[in-house]
Amino acid sequence: MPHDHTKLLNHIKEGLPADETLQDLGDLFKVFGDTTRIKIMYALYEDEMCVCAIAELLNMTQSAISHQLKTLKDANLVSGRREGKEIYYSLSDDHVKSIINQGYEHITE
Repeated sequence: MPHDHTKLLNHIKEGLPADETLQDLGDLFKVFGDTTRIKIMYALYEDEMCVCAIAELLNMTQSAISHQLKTLKDANLVSGRREGKEIYYSLSDDHVKSIINQGYEHITE
């Protein structure tokens, strides 16, 4: 005779976020699925940088970097501040640093 899961399932259902929230979370993790974007975030982890500096660091075109930065900005992972004609990018907040740290610790333990 199978045992009763009702109490456990009800408890989990009560705490389960809305489908839209879970979709947003899944979309956020998809952004982390690209090595170039991870490299950009690691660079910005150290200090803010302009597109040309990131492009030079990663040996890529400024256009390619700008495309990836747009994806990161749309996910609220990076932000930019304008100084004259130049935009300097940085990680949006300490939550992003924490996500990077947690992921790195998980894969290296």
